Amino acid sequence: MIALVLALALAAQEPAASTPPADAPQATAERVATPAAEAPGPTGAPKDDYGLVGWCYGVLDGYLAQHDRVMPEVTRIEKTYRRPGSSLQSDLKVYGELQAQGRIHLKQFNSALQVAEKASLSPLRPRGEAAIAKGRAVWAPAANLSTRTVAQQWMGWTLPQACPVAAERLARNAPLMGAAFDPGPSPPEVPAAAAAPALPGTNGPQ
Repeated sequence: MIALVLALALAAQEPAASTPPADAPQATAERVATPAAEAPGPTGAPKDDYGLVGWCYGVLDGYLAQHDRVMPEVTRIEKTYRRPGSSLQSDLKVYGELQAQGRIHLKQFNSALQVAEKASLSPLRPRGEAAIAKGRAVWAPAANLSTRTVAQQWMGWTLPQACPVAAERLARNAPLMGAAFDPGPSPPEVPAAAAAPALPGTNGPQ
């Protein structure tokens, strides 16, 4: 049941994303999210740009935090299932590139959140922290799953395209609107039971 919950939670983030079959390697450079002009919002994420960017920060942070745990299993899978003419070294290199790209996106999301917080007349930080916790909670079930199961889900996960698009829009629009900046209605608070615990090295916006 827990495995199903995680699979559904991850699959719901991006309508175009697909969950790989068991032990099937999916490492390709194309998995790095590319901003789209009108990217659909992830299911279950806040609809306003500020909340969405906070959610994106949390879910991406949760993904990056799984790296050290899953990479030995990911390496085993990649070694076992080799595509004709493919390079193991090249495929494994992609995961490192995804980590680097993910850290760049985290900085982008953090910066956009700070811009919005400075532009808003009302305090936004509590909402931002709740959105980040909601995003991290997507990966919370991983703590109770086998490393093999988490690795399979991790290999097929992609950052929703709506995330960098919303971050760019938030950072651009918030300061231009000045005192008129309105992040939208406050979303419902995340229940304490649904929030993921803080993971090592996964701090929120500073």
